[in-house]
Amino acid sequence: MDPYKVLGISPNASDDEVKKAYRELARKYHPDNYVNNPLADLAQEKMKEINEAYDMITKQRSSGSSAGRSQGTYSSSYTQNTGSPAFARVRQLIMSGNLDAAEQELSSSSDHGAEWHFLMGSIYLRRGWYDEARRYFQNACSMDPNNMEYRMALQNMNNTTAYYNQNRGVTNGAGFCDVCSSLLVADCCCECMGGDLIPCC
Repeated sequence: MDPYKVLGISPNASDDEVKKAYRELARKYHPDNYVNNPLADLAQEKMKEINEAYDMITKQRSSGSSAGRSQGTYSSSYTQNTGSPAFARVRQLIMSGNLDAAEQELSSSSDHGAEWHFLMGSIYLRRGWYDEARRYFQNACSMDPNNMEYRMALQNMNNTTAYYNQNRGVTNGAGFCDVCSSLLVADCCCECMGGDLIPCC
């Protein structure tokens, strides 16, 4: 997959142009726009492709790699936060967008410690299941309160939810699913898997 083609931009596009293209596509294909619509599954697949493309580009640029570098060459940065080979594989699967395989790998693991909960939360975050993701992040932080990776993931979710609830008059997290929540998905996962956080707004 050429991530630049997915976003409809040139490899020479500026970071701002990348963000703009991503936001426009995320707004167009967000699942909230296709509730009870026969095209919902197609929109979900398209949204997944857009998120993967944005993740690839931001990861490439944060690591200083060339625009055409393959996502398969990133693996050295995914394993830095884990001592478990199985969890290292899960991180690679999440960053490559293979969420079903990542979840299956986690489900077969007998180690349900802090990192297991963090990775499950990361999977749910990528899928847009924010309540479930937050619950797993909270469990990870409870089990390992000094882990900055887990705390950052939970803080990013809480801060963004609070911001939109305050500025849109939303209660109980309703209405969180908009274009910036989609950006949160990409940014949180990029940061948690070894990249840099890119501000949503």
